[in-house]
Amino acid sequence: MLVLGIETSCDETSSALVIDSQVVLSNFIATQLDLLRKYGGVVPEIAARRHAELIGYVINEAVTSAGKILTDVEAIAVTSKQGLIGCLLVGVAAAKSLSYVLRVPLLGVHHIEGHIFANLLSNPRLPMPHICLTVSGGHTMLVYVRDYCQYELLGSTLDDAAGEAFDKIAKFLDLGFPGGPVIDKLATRGNRKAYNFPRPLLKAGTLDFSFSGLKTAIINAFKHRLAGGAVLPLEDIAASFQEAVVDVLVAKTWRAARQRRVSAVSVTGGVSANRRLREVFRETCQMEGIEVFFPELPLCTDNAAMIAAAGYARFRRGEVADLNLNVFPNVPFEV
Repeated sequence: MLVLGIETSCDETSSALVIDSQVVLSNFIATQLDLLRKYGGVVPEIAARRHAELIGYVINEAVTSAGKILTDVEAIAVTSKQGLIGCLLVGVAAAKSLSYVLRVPLLGVHHIEGHIFANLLSNPRLPMPHICLTVSGGHTMLVYVRDYCQYELLGSTLDDAAGEAFDKIAKFLDLGFPGGPVIDKLATRGNRKAYNFPRPLLKAGTLDFSFSGLKTAIINAFKHRLAGGAVLPLEDIAASFQEAVVDVLVAKTWRAARQRRVSAVSVTGGVSANRRLREVFRETCQMEGIEVFFPELPLCTDNAAMIAAAGYARFRRGEVADLNLNVFPNVPFEV
């Protein structure tokens, strides 16, 4: 089945064509980095307006770049759950219009499930069951993936997501937005042991996460020096901060893997592109004898290919929406 995916949950306007959750024919993404850098982050109303401006162009690019026409599309999958309400509305409105005109099934998808399928797209041999760490600017959670579309939420962030902490520390250090890539780059030149920053909830029995305290500790440690005009050792701060986040993410994931006795873990979401995170996961996996899987880099951030793949899986379960499909910006992940 040829599925057209649409993703507009936050600041990426994306459309893709995917065959049977397996073959990605196109995955076109229009970013809003010019606006993000100007305002220092996502402004929901401005992001929604940009989606409205770009959505038709993005869909057309996804279809034509794959050598297809709209009438070739056999189903429409769209992010309808979890995201910014105005942004979600743009994508859902476009999806419903296409579904009506083309007379093809409409499939609503939860954004988090899309990230899980990003790894399945990149790694068809990813075994079931497994543990999935979804880690991005808006989410940090551990999910036990029993099978396709069968999940158990094991833990999530109690405050800031890991990617959000990267952004806030980068903003504090005046490194620009988004924070993840610039901190990742700086950290390669820094000393990871220069500062012993806290590892929140690392030794707690819970599988939940908390990064607000880590962020506050770093700000409190350097705000007076920064205000006084001192030149901070940015590379060492970045490396030490990143190491604290990675330590927590890896430790919690392996704890979940041992508890559920799985043979594999997957890591997905924007932060899964972080080089140090991938390095430590691979080192740990080799020692523990468990496989670790990551998406291809274009599938780490928000994209429509993962939505199309998840939509097809829901279609196979008979879960088809109608033209009353609504958006649910804060709905919990369906487990």
